[in-house]
Amino acid sequence: MTPRPLPVWRSRLLRVVEDRRFTRSVTVLIVLNAVLLGLETAPSVMVRWDWLIVGADSLILAFFAVEIAMRVAAHGAAFWRDPWSLFDVAVVGVALAPSAGSLSVLRALRVLRVLRLVSAVPRLRRVVETLMRSLPGMGSIALLLAMLFYVFAVMATKLFGEAFPQWFGTIGRSMYSLFQIMTLESWSMGIVRPVMESHPFAWAFFVPFILIVSFAVLNLFIAVVVDSMQRVHQEEHDSLVRDAEEIAKRERAALHDDIRGLREEIARLRGDLERRG
Repeated sequence: MTPRPLPVWRSRLLRVVEDRRFTRSVTVLIVLNAVLLGLETAPSVMVRWDWLIVGADSLILAFFAVEIAMRVAAHGAAFWRDPWSLFDVAVVGVALAPSAGSLSVLRALRVLRVLRLVSAVPRLRRVVETLMRSLPGMGSIALLLAMLFYVFAVMATKLFGEAFPQWFGTIGRSMYSLFQIMTLESWSMGIVRPVMESHPFAWAFFVPFILIVSFAVLNLFIAVVVDSMQRVHQEEHDSLVRDAEEIAKRERAALHDDIRGLREEIARLRGDLERRG
């Protein structure tokens, strides 16, 4: 069953919204809108240019609303199946929300629209896809990390909690202190060396913790991301190979049809010549 052709007005509108110049204009306005939102946080700038910044922001917001309406009319139901389109609708909806009272904080979320640039840059799109595919593996590593933190926190509370209650008095304080040690932020002079003044062999606890958590487990996150990146590259390569093979197959089929047509034409001409002779 062949698909029904699009109406003329919708086909023209689709060409407009998918035109490269239109897309670039939207991208420029996204960046400009982000800059204006940043300028709104500068009191000295707002004192002099408040009317201009607010007016430009309102015009850009109106353009975004018209742009989304055009895309909805052009793409139809397919628009609502695109996650980035849904994101655009949510951001513009937040920007159009009332800015009075407690809802004024929602207007600050308009700057999130700059993330639409991700969909315009293939490399950024690939990175986002890689991160999304890495979430299941990263979740497993995060669970392992939480288990290690709990085990080491219980041990630290029992070993050092009585002498250093401000760092290891409870499991919560121990986990926070271990998190600071994991980040290597003032871990030696700030925590470990003071603890070693009372417990000389405390290094036997903290050094393995750093080796296991900071260098081993955290590097697993990098390994998962790299593995996902390689999978994305491989899938893209396989997709390009399949497309190339499909194109070559269609070209060979078209060439065979042309050759068959030429043979039939030659046979017809030969028959005509034989009948005339």
